[in-house]
Amino acid sequence: MTTSPTPPAFGPCPTVTLIEGDGIGPEIAAATVRVIAAAGGQLTWDRQLAGMTAAAEAGDPLPAATVASIKANQVALKGPLGTPIGAGFRSVNVALRQQFDLYANVRPAVTIPGVPSRYTGVDIVMVRENTEDLYAGVEHYIDARRSAAESIAIITRLGSERVIVYAFEYARRHGRKRVTLVHKANILKLSNGLFLDVGKEVAQRYPEIAFDDMIVDATALKLVVAPERFDVIVTMNLFGDILSDLTAGLVGGLGVAPAANIGDGGCAIFEAVHGTAPDIVGHGIANPTGLMLSAVMLLEHVGQAPAAARMRAAILAALADATSRTRDLGGQADTRGFTDAGVRALEA
Repeated sequence: MTTSPTPPAFGPCPTVTLIEGDGIGPEIAAATVRVIAAAGGQLTWDRQLAGMTAAAEAGDPLPAATVASIKANQVALKGPLGTPIGAGFRSVNVALRQQFDLYANVRPAVTIPGVPSRYTGVDIVMVRENTEDLYAGVEHYIDARRSAAESIAIITRLGSERVIVYAFEYARRHGRKRVTLVHKANILKLSNGLFLDVGKEVAQRYPEIAFDDMIVDATALKLVVAPERFDVIVTMNLFGDILSDLTAGLVGGLGVAPAANIGDGGCAIFEAVHGTAPDIVGHGIANPTGLMLSAVMLLEHVGQAPAAARMRAAILAALADATSRTRDLGGQADTRGFTDAGVRALEA
């Protein structure tokens, strides 16, 4: 029987691998590190490279030194990484998740006062299986002329059970009331059917938490019609990738979306999920909210809940005021102005 991962024990000032990332990554990473310090977060940074910057500087998008750092530290904070479309190296994000078996991708989507959105009262946590499905990397051309290609979705009982257990344990720890399993088992009867069957089995271990299942297309519809009916959603890799961006859109977009990737051994990578935004690099207007909120999750993970709470409150205070929100969120501030506002809130 699969059990939920036990958080590792961290010292008073743990070392964290910091991957600033590509594009605007260094700008938002610097802002985030500054606010963590102002909030009283006690972290030591081990700076490493990954992505296109690493490919250019070290000849490898995922250098051995970066992998060794994460292995040693067991926790990382990562900015956005670039990946060429259709050619070149495979996604470093996917490679990191598979390298460290980070099977649970956790993406909260919560309405933030002041952030423009069509919705209010959204509070959804997406738990996405992170290592299997169509992202397992099993694909090939089926003829020498490359006129057709095949990708194979792999769904295992182990992979299904551990991520579903994680979703229920998350719900239990955070006082959540419902877990909704999303699938397409009406068509993909064996692969998605296995995921659904495992979900029903696991749900019986948590009688205090309501459980239901929903077909993915119906889920997409209901998320935009009545997002308040959802609490914790657990689903497979591809559906989770798509739906987690949808839920971010309900609360203001990827710029305010935090994410964590969690593994059985306690290893965890916290990341910004938006892109590298090459068109605004160096302009000083990048929005660091997503990475900052991911850092809040990191602080909670390493046992620094008071600093995490202070940092979250400071970020929310800065977002509530149009003079300190960044321009992509309808505000008037640049990256530094937003960061300054967060620091002032912590010093008040």
